[in-house]
Amino acid sequence: MKRVFKGYSILKPVLIIAMLFFTVIQSNAQQLKPTDSGYAPVNGIKVYYEVYGEGRPLVLLHGAFYTIQMNWGQLIPELSKTRKVIAIELQGHGHTPFSNRKLDLATLASDVEGVMNYLKVDSADVAGYSMGGSVAYKLAIQSPKRVRKLVIISSTYKSSGWLPAVTNAFKGFKPEFFSNSPMKAAYDAVAPDTTKWTKFLEQMIAFAGTPFDMGDSNISKITSPVLIISGDNDGLDKIELMKTYQLLGGGVSADLGPMPKSHLAIVPSQGHVSLMMQTKTILGYLDDFLK
Repeated sequence: MKRVFKGYSILKPVLIIAMLFFTVIQSNAQQLKPTDSGYAPVNGIKVYYEVYGEGRPLVLLHGAFYTIQMNWGQLIPELSKTRKVIAIELQGHGHTPFSNRKLDLATLASDVEGVMNYLKVDSADVAGYSMGGSVAYKLAIQSPKRVRKLVIISSTYKSSGWLPAVTNAFKGFKPEFFSNSPMKAAYDAVAPDTTKWTKFLEQMIAFAGTPFDMGDSNISKITSPVLIISGDNDGLDKIELMKTYQLLGGGVSADLGPMPKSHLAIVPSQGHVSLMMQTKTILGYLDDFLK
């Protein structure tokens, strides 16, 4: 009982911040309609996507329990001015129906590749937040030719990349914690079958509590330039994050040699959820990196 309460004490402020975040998006986001949307049949399920703008493709992958609009609503209007933005809702999220299919990073990455195939996109820049960042890492490892540049926001390729307090909170997740949450409101607004909410939560909680590690050697083999964006207090272990950056060729003295092709940005005074509210900051990093 003590362990569950401890997990809730950590989760509750996160949900409060997420509620504020969702309110900001609902009130401030431009009412931009996709130029195309629909479902791509991939790996036995139908994955929902939205397309905005024209130009070089940029695939957006949301965080756990989020929808396209909840995660990317403030960024899409700006990004789509110069890019073809392809936003995807992963298994069970948003418009994409719940499935009893086993949930794992390899399958989700394969789903993303399937949507790219369906839309006839040979390669794209890929940006992922939180869970979406882990999926993006997996995609770059599984299908390196499909990823031109990679943007990882507040995410990791292994469970130990999170601080122990975060992994302990994952273990304490319960479906009832999400009652009356912004995640529930977003789900109810677009899910094809809202009666699957509890099953979806149970599936996601099991997924979040499963340890994973894509391997240092696989990360070091990523040939795409990578931009890592992290809040200074977003729950990521910064020692492990620096090791990740070094695996990608960073952490050198650029005054004594060439600047690495991969970049690391630590945004001050930001947590995991609040980081995504820093629209201008994130846009600035993205615009500079994706040129």
